[in-house]
Amino acid sequence: MRVGIDFDNTIVRYDGLFHKVAREVAGLPDDVPVSKVAVRDHLRRIGQEDVWTEMQGLVYGARMAEAEPYDGVLDTLAWAREAGLTLFVISHKTRHPFRGPAYDLHAAARGWVERVLGPSIPAFFEPTKDEKLARVAACGCDLFIDDLPEILRAPGFPAATRPILFDPEANHPDPALTTMADWPAIRRLLEDEWTRRR
Repeated sequence: MRVGIDFDNTIVRYDGLFHKVAREVAGLPDDVPVSKVAVRDHLRRIGQEDVWTEMQGLVYGARMAEAEPYDGVLDTLAWAREAGLTLFVISHKTRHPFRGPAYDLHAAARGWVERVLGPSIPAFFEPTKDEKLARVAACGCDLFIDDLPEILRAPGFPAATRPILFDPEANHPDPALTTMADWPAIRRLLEDEWTRRR
């Protein structure tokens, strides 16, 4: 069984790192929740959209090594490799930030994958959503896990691939999609699917 997994906000959780960086560079007040969305909304509310944009380059570039995986990711992927599943990390992101220093975001993400997940999982970082979907098809993924419903419901999403929505904060209720709230639930789904296919 071949399983593709999105990277940002699916494998990697950025809430704590965005909150930390916003306190350092933007004087984020203590009462803003430790949440990427809360940080973004606060900065936008006070007219600091450019700060938010530049901060994304910093987090996804120079500070990427400080990002943490979601709880249960490492255990799930270790089980999957041991069971014999074929795993791919497939994401879309620009190579350089829109504002600020020209960090190589692909290199930063690839370095995180190799350091945290290990070199045995191929990682593809595509510049556009269409190229990401083409990569999912080219890898022959039986399942693809992503936090963005618009990816899973896109016209170019491969018909042979089962879409799985990762939605830990229940931001995207969609009865048409199989939705998982955490990585232990994803592991159970993969175990059931693997058992069924064997």
